[in-house]
Amino acid sequence: MFNSPFTSLCDPRIHLSRRRLLGAGGGLMLPSIARQLAVAAERSRDPKSPPMSLIMLWLEGGPSQLETFDPHPGTLVGGDTRAIPTSVSGLEISDAFPATAEAMHLATLVRSVVGQEGDHERAIYNIKTGFRPDPTLIHPAIGAVLCDADDSGADIPRHVSILPTNSAGRGGFLGAKWDAFRTGDPRNPVPDVIANVDQDRLSQRLADLQNIVEPQFSKNRLTNLQDNRTLHQASTEAARRMMSSDQLEAFDVRLESESNRQAFGDDRFGRGCLAAARLIEVGVRCVEVTLNGWDSHVNNHSLQNSAASRLDPALAALLHRLEDRGLLESTLVVCGGEFGRTPRVNAAEGRDHWPHGFSVLMAGGRFRKGHVHGATSTDIDATSPAKHVGEPVTISDLHATLQTALGLDPNYEYDTPVGRPMFRSEGRVLDSLLT
Repeated sequence: MFNSPFTSLCDPRIHLSRRRLLGAGGGLMLPSIARQLAVAAERSRDPKSPPMSLIMLWLEGGPSQLETFDPHPGTLVGGDTRAIPTSVSGLEISDAFPATAEAMHLATLVRSVVGQEGDHERAIYNIKTGFRPDPTLIHPAIGAVLCDADDSGADIPRHVSILPTNSAGRGGFLGAKWDAFRTGDPRNPVPDVIANVDQDRLSQRLADLQNIVEPQFSKNRLTNLQDNRTLHQASTEAARRMMSSDQLEAFDVRLESESNRQAFGDDRFGRGCLAAARLIEVGVRCVEVTLNGWDSHVNNHSLQNSAASRLDPALAALLHRLEDRGLLESTLVVCGGEFGRTPRVNAAEGRDHWPHGFSVLMAGGRFRKGHVHGATSTDIDATSPAKHVGEPVTISDLHATLQTALGLDPNYEYDTPVGRPMFRSEGRVLDSLLT
């Protein structure tokens, strides 16, 4: 059990809220002023310091904490997994992660994340946005939140999803412009960015679109059709800028040396992580790389080890590359999935869904290095799983802390399209995880 810093006497999140300012008689202007001040505060960083970026290694399907970052060898719940020492004294992780073990001094490991969703789709939504699904509103993924807060950066899309499934990060109520740009294996060229006509003809087509097609389309329609609905002009301009940008080369991992490519692992996920590092270097704000294969209702040990063998070299190489190039302080790496797996193995030698205490690894930015938070017990009572999690971290607390580490204010209040004010996060910041 933790003690909340917010009490019934004074919740600091309401001090500059839109509702409180209106209630104080601030009229119609003060909410706008408060909003501008909040944005200005986030953008008033040291100009010599680069803006924060985010790389999310998304382990879709639900990785088992017991076969990855929270092994319990020699116990009933531990199964066949063995533990190995890491570069952090006293910390052990699964023996499926020998390369990552040597990089754990760069990371914070939270072993006590607890959620309330045991269904894949709902849990994915929860952990990517920080909110549980709501039929009245689509919340933005954390990458969209970051990009919306400060849209400076690359000519190419600032929010990118490599090897995406249907769960790629969305802009939600912040708008479709912050939906992740989806692309596949970086071994292949980025699709649809090479014109199939010569430059003169392309320029004429774009001019006709701007001067003839768009005016006819918008005639007798809503005056704000472009800004709030179709985004035709903005999308066309963004596509044109991307097609002509030298930064497109950041997607092309073939430009890396053979040794660099091999360090990340010679597979789709390894290439995706290498591309993520390259994209961050040219100004992309958020890159999500998806690794499937963790949903192990049968043959848990072999499936988890197979997925781990692809994650291990890529994760370790990514952390070392960011550190070597001086980018780890300005880049936050998050590695995790939608939930964990049950402590008890089922009749099919598998583990089922378990949101009651699983692991998420974070590194970079303000997160402490070589730090472990929380613990899970080997004595699991399925009827009361919460009592076997030490120092639990809720999904909303995790998001509030991630946002703070990215230089964002989790207490910032949005005016949503449905007219309902909403904070960036409902959680509390876990200062113990940050420096």
